[in-house]
Amino acid sequence: MSTPSKSHGRKTITASLTPRDLMAEPTRLKGAWAAKVITLFPDAFPGVLGASLTGKALQEGKWTLDPIDLRIFGEGKHRNVDDTPYGGGAGMVLRADIVGKALDFASRGTSERAKWPVVYLSPRGKPFDQAKAAEWAQADGITLLCGRFEGVDQRVLDFYEIEEISLGDFVLTGGEIAAQAMIDATVRLLPDVLGNAASTEEESFSDGMLEHPQYTRPAEWKGLGVPEVLTSGDHGKVDIWRREQSEALTKTRRPDLWAKRKHVDR
Repeated sequence: MSTPSKSHGRKTITASLTPRDLMAEPTRLKGAWAAKVITLFPDAFPGVLGASLTGKALQEGKWTLDPIDLRIFGEGKHRNVDDTPYGGGAGMVLRADIVGKALDFASRGTSERAKWPVVYLSPRGKPFDQAKAAEWAQADGITLLCGRFEGVDQRVLDFYEIEEISLGDFVLTGGEIAAQAMIDATVRLLPDVLGNAASTEEESFSDGMLEHPQYTRPAEWKGLGVPEVLTSGDHGKVDIWRREQSEALTKTRRPDLWAKRKHVDR
């Protein structure tokens, strides 16, 4: 009996019990940054990562994506990966032995931990920010563990010394959306992905402040014009205006960022 297959963008994927790179392409540049994602929903990838500049960079082999199906490492006829929590309570917990097998598989071909972070996407983790994305972009790659249900057995997190990172102060049904957001933030910082290094230097959070307002044509829209300084041709004045706008926005909208910046400047 033939194995079932399904459409996945421009490729056809056939069901297999062997973990593999679902987005494998012939082009893979030597030393390309890699993301390995352990998930119960490998078909959720590449998702938005396959579009726009990150998708183009993926096709060109500037970075690689390896979704690893956690279910493959499950036990029994139904490939069970979870069980009820000790001590009682609602929900199920991902088993340490099952997740451990997936982590061991994902570790193949990776470099030392200092150059290859292993991260559990958890609402109790440290908040993800631009500095963390920049840190990851300097690594050889990253392994992301997407949680489900009530989370992961604490023992696997302790044994593998896994870092916990949160996308924000809210709870998702799983880590897949968070994983895509964090990978996107990291990949766009890789060399030659955006094509314009200045783009990442001038945007929000690059220097600890929010980005200044942006304007383009038409010069007037619904009775609203463009700040005169932006059409003056005086780049010095433009730089000053943009800096002032960034500072004002940061003070008003993100006083926490402004406080941190002022502390650093002392």
